[in-house]
Parts: sequence; C-alpha cells; structure tokens
Amino acid sequence: MAREFQRGHKAKISDLTSGTDLYVGVQIAGPGLTFDISCFGLDANEQLSDDRYFIFFNQPKSPEESIQLLGAQAGDTESFRVTLDRIPADIHKLSFTATLDGAGQMSQVGPGYIRIVAGGEEVVKYAFTGSEFTTERAVMLGDFYLKDVWRFAAVGQGFDGGLEALLKNFGGEVAEEEAPAAPPQGAAPSFAPPAQAAAPPAFGAPAAPQAPQPAPAFGAPPAPAPAPQQPIHAAPTIAAPMAPAPAPHAPAPAPAPYGQPPQQPQFGQVPGQGAPPAAPPYGQQAPPFGQQPPGAPPFGQQPPGAPPFGQQPPGVPQGVPAGGAGLQAALSPYKETATGQRWTSQNQQLMRVDLTMGGTPVLARQGSMVMYQGKVDFGYKGAGFAGRVVGNATGQEMQLMRCTGRGQVFLAEEGSHLHPIELQGDGICVSAESVLAFDESLQYEVRRIEGHGIPGGALFTMQFQGTGTVVIKTHGVPVVLPVTPTTFADCNAVVAWSSASQVIISSQVRLRRNAYPGHSGETVNLQFRGAPGNFIVVQPYEV
Repeated sequence: MAREFQRGHKAKISDLTSGTDLYVGVQIAGPGLTFDISCFGLDANEQLSDDRYFIFFNQPKSPEESIQLLGAQAGDTESFRVTLDRIPADIHKLSFTATLDGAGQMSQVGPGYIRIVAGGEEVVKYAFTGSEFTTERAVMLGDFYLKDVWRFAAVGQGFDGGLEALLKNFGGEVAEEEAPAAPPQGAAPSFAPPAQAAAPPAFGAPAAPQAPQPAPAFGAPPAPAPAPQQPIHAAPTIAAPMAPAPAPHAPAPAPAPYGQPPQQPQFGQVPGQGAPPAAPPYGQQAPPFGQQPPGAPPFGQQPPGAPPFGQQPPGVPQGVPAGGAGLQAALSPYKETATGQRWTSQNQQLMRVDLTMGGTPVLARQGSMVMYQGKVDFGYKGAGFAGRVVGNATGQEMQLMRCTGRGQVFLAEEGSHLHPIELQGDGICVSAESVLAFDESLQYEVRRIEGHGIPGGALFTMQFQGTGTVVIKTHGVPVVLPVTPTTFADCNAVVAWSSASQVIISSQVRLRRNAYPGHSGETVNLQFRGAPGNFIVVQPYEV
C-alpha cells in the first residue's frame, strides 16, 4: 500500500520498498505555465560539485546512468529512473526540483505530487497544491538523501528565483549560449517539455506489477537519447561550480541574498583575475567578525596564491566599497545554509528551523531566539499548575515559548553545541536543562529513576517520544557510547540515553563523605543496561 506523505515527512527507502531500481514521477501543472523538472546530484556539503549530475532536459542522464530522465508517462509530467546501488559514493543527495520556464509563480499551480514507484507499484506519494506557495518561481519537491542508508524526504519548499537562482544555491553556474541556427526538430518524446504528455508509457507503470524485479521495463529504458536542444528553451548549460567567472565582476546594482552575489564563485572562491586588489580592509578591525567553527579556515581565507585575509598590499584605504570580490569571499563561509530540511545546523552553535515545513509549531527555550525571518509569532507556553508542581519537585521544569507562523527562526543559547535528533516513533531520555527546542508533535513527560540512596528517593529526566525532532545542547563535543553491562556514567555528565535502556544507581550518595578529606568527589554513578542498539550520550563537562 502506498504511503501518503506530508511536507517534512521522512522514511528509509528500505522501509518503503526492498527495491533499489526506482521510478520517480512528478506531476505539476498550471494554466499557461511551463516547467523545467530537474534532479541535482549533490555532494556531502550539498553542493553540485560535479555538473554531470545535474539531470535536466539538456543532460538526460548521469555518466554511469544511475539517474536518468525518462520524460512524461503514466500520468506524470516528468519521470526519472534512479538506481540507488549504482550512485557514486561522493553523491549524498538527489534533490528533485521544478522551476518555472517563463512568467508566473508557484502559487498558480494546481494539485501536484512527487511519487516513488517500485516494481510497478506506487510505494509513497507526497501531494501539494499552489496554496502552499506565494511568489516563488521554483520548488524543491523531494530528496533522496544518504544518512547511513538512503532515505526519502518530502520537502515542498518554495524558492525565490528560477533555475539560475536554484543552481547558484547549489553552487553551480549558468552559462547562456547562443541559440543554434538549425531549424527546430521533433525531439524524442521522452524529453518533451513538461506540458507535453506524448511519451509512450513503456516504463513500469504503477498498475503493472507483473515481474518480481522492480519496474519490469527497467532493463530497457525508453530511449532517453540525448536531445540536443529544445525549441522552447534557451539551452542553458552548466559550468563546473569551481570554474572561474568569464569576466571581471562589477559591483552588483541590487545585492542578492546574503553571501550569494550574481556570478560569484562559491564559498570563498575568488576569480583568477584580480583577487588581491578587491579585498576590503576588514583585517584591520578587532575583534574579527564572528566566531569561526573548529576545523574551518581562518576568517576570510583566500584560495592558494592569494594574500591571506587581513594582509592586503599596503595603500588600501579604509572604507573600500563593499562590492569587491574580497569582501564577498570573506563573508561567504558565514552565509545562511539552506538544505531544504525543517531543521538545519548553521554551525555548531546555531540552529535554524523552517516553520513553513512540517505544519507543526516549535517549542523552544525562552530567550533562545537570536533572529527570525518571515511572519513568526512567539507566545508563552505555560505548563499549567500540575506541570509547575511536577517541575518544581523534580527539577525538570522547562520555560518554553511557542513559535508559529511561516518563516525561519534561528536558535542558540550561550554558545552551547547544538545537536538535532530526529525521532521516528522511538524515544530518548534527556535532562530538561539540556533541551533547547523540539517539535510540538513530540510527547514528553518526566521519568523517574529509582534509587533508595539518593536524597528524595529518585533522579528524574525528561522522556521524548513520537515523530519529530528534539534539539539537545551540550558543553563541548559529546561522545555516544553503546550500552553494555559494564557501562557507567556520572549523572552530572550524562546528557541523554535511549529510552529503552535500563538505568540503575550504582553508588549511593553519602553527604558526610564531603567531610572526609581526600575523597574522590564522585558521588552518584548511573549504570546502563539494555539490548544491542541502545546508547548513552556524555559531554566533556559536569553540570
């Protein structure tokens, strides 16, 4: 039976089907609108580092044919064949997108969907309508992403700008070529524009599960021969994202979103002609702008061969205009990270949640919002009298605010390291002090850990269960350990553990120990037991 996904839902591919040779169909239409439906093969940094894995009307397959564009068939505006076990190891995500070709906006589209078919049977479907969008000209429909195993996520996130803006978001560039003088010819039906539905339904249609192999017709894909040009397109071609820009950059008349100027190389890449002269004198400011994450290059680091940031040639005056390549290169490492997911780590200490995805509010620690974009409302989340009584008695009280609306909220607290943990029906125990934010769809309650030698008779923790994400904060980088019969942890250093673990007290608290000089200072240890697969999370810090 096919599963119906909502925006933000995720699942392992192996939970949907045992097949790895899959059919992906997209249906999208609107009055007077024409669409380009594409697939981006992205690396571990979610960048188009190899332009051969941008699959679109002018490049219908990847080099090893693990991703193929098949054309319109079986009621779908566009379709793809994805063979997961043939995708190269450096490709970590396949992002399926639809962009408008010409005038219009995504709010004008009718009901549409993206679906996965295996062996001729539909296994999952995510439906959307134009009412979910406004003035966007592109939409990221769904992702196949590698997280230990291949998974599928229903994204449904609108994107301002068209195909060119989407390419730049993924680190690619568009080079416009002159249209060929050859007269238009009838292209292969499989690669007709999305509004045409003339391709033969030779692919494994959902109603034909006649062979044990996924999608019976995959052995002979329906002739996705390279159609050189389409008369409806201006035939943009994709240059490698690391290639230098074709001409020197002039100051942009209207700046694009932060860190993404037009025709600007990605993430600190500086064109070969004139990287040093345009660098601004920010190196003369103290302290440096922002805090660099561990392992990242120094702030404003230039590529090899260019002078390091802050060491420009003498004579550069203070207050150089902010349109030069040097400034953009310096700020690019700190630009907002857009992944198409509901929760996105901007760096180790900053988390972004997109309220337009998932359809549920977010509960966050009061005062943890550092910035937001869009129309977002913040309200007080009360615990009620019973909740306050329980919180005061157990120490597991959380002062929360409720975030609703359509926009993005950035959360942080005192530079703590933040870790989003996605729950899919399972549970996790974590101290209320270590919780920064979580989806309101999660169920949470105070859990008691019995121990007769502890003052008050027990320790307490919060237990979260259900489907959603909880963001945990730690002091420093934590370590995750499997639970074994000999696993012990200091109750002041343990952050979280799997809810299926059995927790017992291994040493009693004796308050008079502190009166004896030379005692170890280790008062309460927790022993963890459980079946294989259980874990604990410990931080390098004692609360």
